[in-house]
Amino acid sequence: MTEDQARTTANVVMAAAALGAAVIVLRNRKLRRIAWQMARQYATGPLAVGMAALVRDAWDKSERRPPVLDRA
Repeated sequence: MTEDQARTTANVVMAAAALGAAVIVLRNRKLRRIAWQMARQYATGPLAVGMAALVRDAWDKSERRPPVLDRA
């Protein structure tokens, strides 16, 4: 078996496992509720922080200065 064949086989097995897990979670009300709670927590925590860091990094790399407010 070549390395490409091994990678393809591993990808197919992982996709099948992920699909099977998704079906089980979607069919079970309790698991579905837990999955939504975890998704909400991730969206309001690490995901938001990561996006803020990404935007700040992009701003820094653009070499633009922040707008200056004229208080006169």
